Amino acid sequence: MVKSKAYDNESISSLKGADRVRLRPGVIFGSDDLEGCQHSFFEILSNSIDEAREGFGTQIEVSRFKDGSIEIKDYGRGIPLDYNTKEDRYNWELVYCELYAGGKYNNNAGDNYEYSLGLNGLGACATQYASEYFDVTVFRDGFKYGLHFEKGENAGGLQKEPSTRKKTGTIQKWRPDRQVFTEIIIPLDYYQATLKRQAVVNAGITFTLYDEESKQTFTFHYPEGILGYVRELDTGSGISSPVLFEGSGKGRDRSDKPDYKVKASIAFSFNNEINCIEYYHNSSWLEYGGSPDKAVRSAFVNELDRQVKMRDKYKGNESKISFTDIQDSLILVASSFSTQTSYENQTKKAINNKYIQEFMTDLLRSKLEIWFIENKAEGDRVIEQILINKRSRENAEKQRLNIKKKLMGSVDMINRVKKFVDCRTRDVERRELYIVEGDSALGSCKMGRDADFQAIIPVRGKILNCLKADYEAIFKNEIIVDLIKVLGCGIEIQTRHNKDLSAFDLNGLRWNKVIICTDADVDGFQIRTLILAMLYRLTPTLIDQGKVFIAESPLFEITQRTRKDEQTFFAYNEKEKSELLARLGADKCTIQRSKGLGENEPEMMWLTTMSPETRRLIQVMPGDPQMTLETFDLLLGDNLAGRKTHIEQNGHLYLDMLDVG
Repeated sequence: MVKSKAYDNESISSLKGADRVRLRPGVIFGSDDLEGCQHSFFEILSNSIDEAREGFGTQIEVSRFKDGSIEIKDYGRGIPLDYNTKEDRYNWELVYCELYAGGKYNNNAGDNYEYSLGLNGLGACATQYASEYFDVTVFRDGFKYGLHFEKGENAGGLQKEPSTRKKTGTIQKWRPDRQVFTEIIIPLDYYQATLKRQAVVNAGITFTLYDEESKQTFTFHYPEGILGYVRELDTGSGISSPVLFEGSGKGRDRSDKPDYKVKASIAFSFNNEINCIEYYHNSSWLEYGGSPDKAVRSAFVNELDRQVKMRDKYKGNESKISFTDIQDSLILVASSFSTQTSYENQTKKAINNKYIQEFMTDLLRSKLEIWFIENKAEGDRVIEQILINKRSRENAEKQRLNIKKKLMGSVDMINRVKKFVDCRTRDVERRELYIVEGDSALGSCKMGRDADFQAIIPVRGKILNCLKADYEAIFKNEIIVDLIKVLGCGIEIQTRHNKDLSAFDLNGLRWNKVIICTDADVDGFQIRTLILAMLYRLTPTLIDQGKVFIAESPLFEITQRTRKDEQTFFAYNEKEKSELLARLGADKCTIQRSKGLGENEPEMMWLTTMSPETRRLIQVMPGDPQMTLETFDLLLGDNLAGRKTHIEQNGHLYLDMLDVG
């Protein structure tokens, strides 16, 4: 055993300078991967946004370059970079080389940046430290200032020269360092989403994005801010008109803490088809919400529950509405600002200020109460829809429990499936399930199979059309429930109010291949289509993953007789029959239409349909989703006119399948 080096007084060390970020980027940016790199970009963007929100500059320009470098240009006052007599240092050193230094520490006293995104004095310095290079150009006080950094170290000091440019502002261009981040190419859609969000919560500021790779320019501008964004989202089946609540206050998180200022805007509407909830604080998107989310949930549940009771809309001992029922039809964007903020961490994905939560809860409850009084017709519609959502959710929960009870669990002596014949191997990579037509086919397949890896389950008659039936009818159908039990992977349900109903798990699938095996006649083809429709609606992932197959059955049995012996050949279609007869000599052959699967001898069943060496399997492959949907609707859905036209135009192609005398 090798002993470790002594742990003594010389074992303790500290990171200094750029290494504080370069060696531990996750501490500042949340991670060292793409998400951390994206956050470093947002730190620099935040400073430009704070300037614009203070009233200095109405436009921010972002450029995305092919090599991963980024440029942000604003028209604010320009970052002060010259000598700071108070600190006895240059400001550029404080801003770009010193963690916990900046101009936003006195915001609660009414100084600069009262409501700012950046509070900790970390962003500019940390991003500079984490960059391969970082260039700064500032125009202010009649001068042009320049800085150049490489891997956290300044090169050349502060460059200063007179400038005749009238506009002030800051230009920062840098390339995130691959030695710090595992990935530095930030996708275009991240920039688009981020700048759009910032345009939404910073009304009147224009954000322009130049993308070198696609040579495209994107502009984001919302004169009405969050209200305009809610109007944009509120398309289709709107239940209420978009509305904006605003308010401001002053309070504290704890009795021994100082007061701070808060202002909040909440825009919302109710919609029958679209739902979306977004929270922002000091214009930073709160992915996890925190205080504003708790306020919205509390205020909406309490006020809407009160409105339901006032209208006497609850039935008997019906349970009260939940926020899930409201959220199903709610479009809401909340934007709050405060002079003091308790973020969960530097990545600013949630806040936990107690006073902000209390203030927003009170604001919403009082405003909602007035809104329901002043907008009775819309309020009545909202209440009706929320109750529909609630009852749909409760039905879905009951259905989910019933489905879980019916479909999940192993198929054993306790949870048996009638007439299911299992195989011996437990190796899922080898196991095959044959879904066959009727009990007679079950007998033939059972005798003709390889019992080591091939299992059989029969379907009796034509199963339910799952495209037209509702879920209640589907799960009352014994054949379908048995099939799902045997598959073992559960089901997928994707409807508006049944989001949690799905109990699908591909890892639970007990089979490598699911093979549909029906007679080669009209009835057999219809049964095959109905089974495919069931799988398409209840387990579409099995089709997407290439697990579903169709076993082709031969249409013709051709026997060639010679003086010495006779041989039997099989043709799977008319073309193959013609080719075989031409090769063998039609005068020497007898042709017999193949019998149903149930009439086949075990040897023939193995040879034509079940042997991996000689069978023909058609893999059911996923196609264009819209075309697949339209095809199923044409064959089995409500498109009666389309089905009639299809039969008129194509029915003659299938006449040979009918037993016409």
